[in-house]
Amino acid sequence: MDNKGNTDRAQSDGDNGCCGYILIFLSICILVLFFPFSLICSIKIVQEYERAVIFRLGRVVSGGAKGPGLFFLYPCVDSFRSVDLRTFSYDIPPQEILTKDSVTVAVDAVIYARIFDATTSIINVEDAHQSTKLLAATSLRNILGTKNLNELLTDREAISHSLQETLDVATDPWGIKVERVEMKDVRLPVQMQRAMAAEAESTREARAKVIAAEGEMKASQALKEASDVLSDSPAALQLRYLQTLNTIAAEKNSTIIFPIPIDLLRSFSKK
Repeated sequence: MDNKGNTDRAQSDGDNGCCGYILIFLSICILVLFFPFSLICSIKIVQEYERAVIFRLGRVVSGGAKGPGLFFLYPCVDSFRSVDLRTFSYDIPPQEILTKDSVTVAVDAVIYARIFDATTSIINVEDAHQSTKLLAATSLRNILGTKNLNELLTDREAISHSLQETLDVATDPWGIKVERVEMKDVRLPVQMQRAMAAEAESTREARAKVIAAEGEMKASQALKEASDVLSDSPAALQLRYLQTLNTIAAEKNSTIIFPIPIDLLRSFSKK
């Protein structure tokens, strides 16, 4: 398709007609007569990041855009348009969007794009930058209108990638390459924010109660196992008792009343 377009431009450039050749000849005569002052109007310079699309008698000159550096124009018959090839970015204004589950949200995004074909961006569209910006806003509303609120909040990366592919296909005939699309912010209504906060709080409370109940159950099982071990060994119970007394004495300076072991009293009672 690009080769065909270049061929058509070359053919149209060569078909200037008799009047066209006369005007070009007169332009050369003016260039020679006023030399070297005519070079001021004939020699132009474009920067490294720019390209110049030259029009001769209203037709694009074959060979594509010129630059970077110096290029030559015929006086009175040639004109040119300079095109910046650097990546440009646009903030998409906040868009009021109705999601698939009937929730109204405001979404804003940013796009990064660049012009890869200077000639096409001049010929096929009046203002490539403004057209890309308007198309991005429209595509953002169309794509997000098919998503649920949950998908909109959790799948931002997938939505941005889908939007980038849609814009890239649509802007390709304009000579523009959309490199990246990022969703900056999703603003919910205040009532929706409160409802979601209440829902999240209830969910956390329910989860905390479940965790506390599981902890109590595990603790009761551990206590049951410990009581079974201690019931099988009376000496272990006495050792545990003494260990508890030692812990209490280490924490605070207090007077501990040490009772007489029950096993000792039992031995006297038997005698």
